[in-house]
Amino acid sequence: MITNQLTHPKSIVVVGGSNDISKPGGKILKNIIDGNFDGNLYVVNLKESLVQGIESFKNPNDLPQVDLAVIAIAAKYIPETVEILAEQKNTKAFIILSAGFSEESHDGKMLEDQIVKTINANGGSLIGPNCVGILTPQHHSIFTYPIPKLNPKGCDFISGSGATACFIMEAGIPKGLSFANVFSVGNSAQLGVEEILQHMDENFDPENDSKVKLLYIENISKPQLLLKHATSLIRKGCRIAAIKAGSSEAGSRAASSHTGALASPDVAVDTLFRKAGIVRCYGREDLIAVASVFMHPELNGKRIAIITHAGGPAVMLTDALSNGGMEVPHIEGDAADILKSKLYPGSSVANPVDFLATGTAEQLGLIIDAVENDFDHIDAMVVIFGTPGLAEIFDVYALLDQKMTACKKPVFPVLPSVMTAAKEIDFFLSKGRINFPDEVVLGNAIARVANTAQPDEETFNRPIIDKITIRSVIDSCEDGYIAPVKIQQLLDAAGINRAKEAVVSNVEDAIHAAENIGFPMVMKVVGPVHKSDVGGVVLNVKTMESVTKEFDRMIQIKDTTAILMQPMLSGMELFAGAKKEGDFGHMVLCGMGGIFIEVLKDVSAALVPISTKEAAHMIKSLKSYKILEGVRGQKPINENAFNDIIVRLSALLEVAPEIAELDLNPLLGNEKHVIAVDARVRIERN
Repeated sequence: MITNQLTHPKSIVVVGGSNDISKPGGKILKNIIDGNFDGNLYVVNLKESLVQGIESFKNPNDLPQVDLAVIAIAAKYIPETVEILAEQKNTKAFIILSAGFSEESHDGKMLEDQIVKTINANGGSLIGPNCVGILTPQHHSIFTYPIPKLNPKGCDFISGSGATACFIMEAGIPKGLSFANVFSVGNSAQLGVEEILQHMDENFDPENDSKVKLLYIENISKPQLLLKHATSLIRKGCRIAAIKAGSSEAGSRAASSHTGALASPDVAVDTLFRKAGIVRCYGREDLIAVASVFMHPELNGKRIAIITHAGGPAVMLTDALSNGGMEVPHIEGDAADILKSKLYPGSSVANPVDFLATGTAEQLGLIIDAVENDFDHIDAMVVIFGTPGLAEIFDVYALLDQKMTACKKPVFPVLPSVMTAAKEIDFFLSKGRINFPDEVVLGNAIARVANTAQPDEETFNRPIIDKITIRSVIDSCEDGYIAPVKIQQLLDAAGINRAKEAVVSNVEDAIHAAENIGFPMVMKVVGPVHKSDVGGVVLNVKTMESVTKEFDRMIQIKDTTAILMQPMLSGMELFAGAKKEGDFGHMVLCGMGGIFIEVLKDVSAALVPISTKEAAHMIKSLKSYKILEGVRGQKPINENAFNDIIVRLSALLEVAPEIAELDLNPLLGNEKHVIAVDARVRIERN
């Protein structure tokens, strides 16, 4: 819980405050003073009675009651100090800058736990420990620089790393990016990124609060909380971008199913961000560029006009936009001809619109007006304008500012001459504008934003499934892989179309099953994980003699417990599967099946619950989607049937959360139906 004393304290004490501003306790006190905190300010310092002009107490017992304590003393002294403040001074908010806690040792973790226990028992809030503090309009309780001039319409920024927060601000401020509030949560002993975002959601004021949220996360400890409140904020009109660091894995993780091998923890992060509508970023410049795109009018569409007086940057931007799935449409027709007649000879309006190095501010205005009013097939424009330094270009940037205000279509400025035109760019930024010095970084950011969908509908209809039977099957199974007959019951109860089949353990039952199923048929071993690798799959069995011969051979394969018999079906091999990924919940994956899943690894993933709309997006986002649509005379698969299996699989997992891994591989799809041919299900209750 975030207390009012943390966000709007009437009094602050800096424990460890110092006259030495090269120390955290000295610098944070200076920053609070410089930030014009209008409440009562105190210091605890064992040796001083006056610190930076503020009354200092040698013992926290001597303090008056105080709302917020900012602590910068050695870790071993902090539990006792917190206890005095929380229990005797009614302190309900703490920011602990000091290190030496869970990030360092087991003993440090015990100190941290003791502090949290005390604060929780007294209904308080804790930021840190091991953080740089927080920066809000109410108080600048942060010991680092930079400290930007806060703008209520700037970005709210929550970071798990104090140093990274500083570096991101260092990179964004010179480009014109502004900030409203900054929270560094450090070890997140009590309050982490998720809880800060929750507070912003539950107290969101659409008239006064920032609608841009930036996150730097190293550990998502409460993914469902993050998903809930990020989704809620985005539905309220906010836009969120985030870096999740620590995404690589040292090596391939051993897994007993295709889904387990494909569904890494980082895939879970991707699916969570996608479900919430968070734009995922992978570095500081990436995050800053996406945030800067957010600060411009929203882009509705993917068709971009590039206006430039330099050919090279326009080419690189065109590549970046095209590679990101954006469009740079050709511009032609009478309006284009009229525009070209107003430019210098040699200019081009085909898109990119190149009005040459000699182009003027007046010509730039004519081009922007034409793109805004005459070309309906353009959704936004990027203006690239630098200078070799032969003349000042204040007039160009003044006009650009005016046009950005007047245009309904977003206008993104690329002003690359950050040294040569430094004065002119400062003039442009002084008007509240943001500069994108690098056109490729901008192009990638525009594509990221455009390709991140809004959250799915808040409520949607689940398919009707037999929940009673599903629970009965799950409750009757022990942990581990469950028997084929149990899998059949689960699939039937979930309404997932499957091939008629029989599991037999003797040759007489095999012959009887063949009579019921009919020829041609398929025989597969039950037991070995990778059946085809051990000769455990036989296709196109057409006679009873073959049934007897193959049964006798296959039943002797190592680890085989029975033989699965199915009709010989044809169709495109598809895949659907699921895996439980800790607190993220279940992920469902889909893609091409059979050996293609191992070779191509072309899969889409989503977190349960999955709607019909989200399942459709999963299918269409596959790189192999064109194959599913049908190419070179091949008939397409029934997308609706594939979609239905994904949605029903999601519904099954909601009823049976004990399913740890599930493979439907292959599914066979044609233009009429999609049928599950083979399945594996593993139960794990703990």
